[in-house]
Amino acid sequence: MPETVLKLQDVAVFQNENLILNNVTLEVKKGEFVYIIGKTGSGKSSFMKTLYGDIPLREGQGTVVDFNLKTLEEKDIPFLRRKLGIVFQDFKLLSDRNVNNNLKFVLKATGWTDASKMDIKIEEVLDKVGMKTKGFKFPHELSGGEQQRVAIARALLNDPELILADEPTGNLDPQTSVEVMRVLQEINESGRTIIMATHDYALILKYPHKTLKCDDSKVFEVIQKAM
Repeated sequence: MPETVLKLQDVAVFQNENLILNNVTLEVKKGEFVYIIGKTGSGKSSFMKTLYGDIPLREGQGTVVDFNLKTLEEKDIPFLRRKLGIVFQDFKLLSDRNVNNNLKFVLKATGWTDASKMDIKIEEVLDKVGMKTKGFKFPHELSGGEQQRVAIARALLNDPELILADEPTGNLDPQTSVEVMRVLQEINESGRTIIMATHDYALILKYPHKTLKCDDSKVFEVIQKAM
């Protein structure tokens, strides 16, 4: 039996005092790829933020990579995030340093100290996303798709048990979206678990996986129809 990476039971997600999602019960096993879909404002991002500790869990029970979200304290959040890879829609790369130093910054911040080990790790993750030769470039010298590949590489640095991708293709054209999606597919096929929030239905049809929809304060599984 694959191990459980994420388990939620009767979870309510709040944004400040507003109830966004209610009665969320979900289990994700190691190696799964799960889409979270829904229109803008339906709660996709709030759901993702709850999983990485940006929004506290006030109601229900939830565990993510063996961290209890209900009892999660501020001091625990960096340790939770070391076991997660987070990919954002807007890349969040540091503009004042090149790709290699963007990745080195994350490694240092998460406790790496050996320079040669850092260099090896950076080369390894860039190779996985097809960006091995671009480490010397600055973010503004890269296309949107290339920047997102670097962001995915950054998410892989600490060998995460779960990758949370929040609209990773939201700022990309359709062709580039497919290229980035292929990278995520390969990462998933190597055994990593991915939860991806998206509103790109063309990608979901092209790469079908378990799909959950946020609608009317609920999260439920939708069965994809064949194209």
